[in-house]
Amino acid sequence: MPVDRQVAQVFYLVAEALAGATDALLGAEMAEASRIVEADQSVDDLTRDLSDRIWEEFERLAPASTELRRLVSLLLILPELERSADLAEHIAQRAVANLGPSMSPLSRGIVQRMSEVALEMWRETAGSYLRQAAVGAALDEADEELDILHQRLTDEVATSPMPASIGAQVTLLGRFYERLGDHAVNLARRIETLNARGGTPA
Repeated sequence: MPVDRQVAQVFYLVAEALAGATDALLGAEMAEASRIVEADQSVDDLTRDLSDRIWEEFERLAPASTELRRLVSLLLILPELERSADLAEHIAQRAVANLGPSMSPLSRGIVQRMSEVALEMWRETAGSYLRQAAVGAALDEADEELDILHQRLTDEVATSPMPASIGAQVTLLGRFYERLGDHAVNLARRIETLNARGGTPA
């Protein structure tokens, strides 16, 4: 199948998953929701295969353009960095609104730990870029810890006496930190690809 058609297939699969997930959510169809969660792996596999195919075609068309390949890889990294900076901005906006003092003590502690874990993930990822080395399993373990902390924060919001408006903002905070961890993992994978293809930081 041509690459363009496969990319179009990914668009279709994402749209189908979004529609199905919403129907399952509103209709309390847990079995269908589980099927959609499991099907996400096929999208991951397809996009990974597509990326490999595109790189192979790129190398066939420009076999000696190592520098060009490095620059293309960097272009793929920049959007992740930009989105991550936006997430940090969203956190700062909540600080500007003086959210912290209104949070429950437990939620403050969880957010503090989420920040520590996310920051360490970012330091590891930045270090891997500078060292041109893989980050290893520690990053995945930290990402799992962030997921657990996010769930604990969600539980705290549901059971604490915080006003609903404050709870909604705290829930968003948890999501921001979780997404920062996800971006760190995605960047680490892109950096590994960059290094594998001979890319070096300028």
